[in-house]
Amino acid sequence: MQLVGDVGGSNVRLALADDGRLVASSARRSSGADVAGLEALIATFLADAGGPAITAACIAVAGPVANGRASLTNRTWQVSEDDLARVTGARRVLLINDLAALGHATASLTPRVLRSASDDRPHNGQALVVGAGTGFNVCAVRALPGGGVLPLEAEEGHTALPLTIARRLTDLLGADATEAFPSVEHLFAGRGLARFHALRSGVAPVPGEAIAAAANAGDAAAVETLSQYAEAFGLMLREVALRFMPREGIWLAGSVARTLVPRTDRIAAGMLGNPLMRDIPLSTPLLLIEDDMAALQGCIGAITP
Repeated sequence: MQLVGDVGGSNVRLALADDGRLVASSARRSSGADVAGLEALIATFLADAGGPAITAACIAVAGPVANGRASLTNRTWQVSEDDLARVTGARRVLLINDLAALGHATASLTPRVLRSASDDRPHNGQALVVGAGTGFNVCAVRALPGGGVLPLEAEEGHTALPLTIARRLTDLLGADATEAFPSVEHLFAGRGLARFHALRSGVAPVPGEAIAAAANAGDAAAVETLSQYAEAFGLMLREVALRFMPREGIWLAGSVARTLVPRTDRIAAGMLGNPLMRDIPLSTPLLLIEDDMAALQGCIGAITP
């Protein structure tokens, strides 16, 4: 039996896998705020599952991983492969970035196609996962000649905003707008959408779900916020399309990305508005990961021989 987990900025998902297949009935989601650390959460999960013998474990975390250790970006937890081996008893333990887990999952997932590209477009075996939720990050994915994929970790969320987006913010929100968004994640994670709406409409910040609900109810300010925000998100996708050349597609994941799906036309407007090298974003399919268990599936792929 294998243990797989997805430790995000808000929630933690744990599940068992048997012979490389997810045991869906075993999956549990918890709020990370309810426990002191990941080890305690895993110990409780395994005890509730009847104490299964764990031969391998793979945990995906929202933060950079180096030398078998990770510090979560949006949580104070410290995680290590040694700690995971001790709490699970597994001989084989792997700690990976959460976007890398989604990168592994692209080998087996069937995404929702938001914007297709022509069948005769160029192919290069490269894709990109863009996660916009509690945080923001990307993962480049390279198809391997013998099958499978190679995900490459990054910390795109902590880079500075591209000039095209900074200028757009200045046009929309005023000269001091970029000070409110010092990094890509500050704008394109959940708190960024809330802050963007507050600055644009002059109201107190509210969660992205509330903004989407207001827009669906016909609130003009919320509708305009999501339209402008979706176009800015499209500008960001253009930047990463040129940076990573994901001819096989950009895979979107996360709550912010899903909130913007009804405004895919505005995302496309941002992606395609600049004529410079327009053929690259134009020939890049835009895909959506809808499976909430995708990162768990990716963890299985990462530890399956």
